[in-house]
Amino acid sequence: MANKVRFKWKMSGFKALREDPALAPILNEKARAMAAAAGDGYEAKSAETTGGRGRLRAAVIAASYAAQRDNAKNHTLTRVIRGGA
Repeated sequence: MANKVRFKWKMSGFKALREDPALAPILNEKARAMAAAAGDGYEAKSAETTGGRGRLRAAVIAASYAAQRDNAKNHTLTRVIRGGA
């Protein structure tokens, strides 16, 4: 019978990774690329640490009314996340 490998998650390591300031530029670049792929009216919001959970988060939003309608009709942001625009 094969030996089982056991390991223990180091939660402090996950927390340190989620809060690492070196990740902010990477997240910002990904958000900018997604906003550009989505088209006119979509904006990237900068990475910032969220309250309570302590993790960096960047966002792409439909900032204009036309982009909001486009996203509602065509699911543009979902398509961009999946890799197709």
